[in-house]
Amino acid sequence: MDLKTRTEKALYALDQLDMADLAHKKPSEMSGGQQQRVSVARAIASEPSLILADEPTANLDSATSEKLIEYMKKLNREKGLTFVFASHDPIVVHMATRVVTIKDGVIVSDENT
Repeated sequence: MDLKTRTEKALYALDQLDMADLAHKKPSEMSGGQQQRVSVARAIASEPSLILADEPTANLDSATSEKLIEYMKKLNREKGLTFVFASHDPIVVHMATRVVTIKDGVIVSDENT
């Protein structure tokens, strides 16, 4: 992918997460939550078919968490992008389309919501 295309995709992903104004900041100039959303934008910009995310909303307030998950659901519907989350966040669990619960390394439930 050429530089122009990479830049356009990255700026678009940042814009979708209300972070376009942070495009030229360094990680040390951002909060933990902003860094987390930038990492999600970076993953999305490369247009993979699967994203694995460990606690994607851990440093975010509830409104920002909901917006992020809604955007991920939109990408799933519109682009077929699959997200797999490891999360204890009730917002993530509530908004998921499938929840697999693991306890002590064993699957104890697998539910479509």
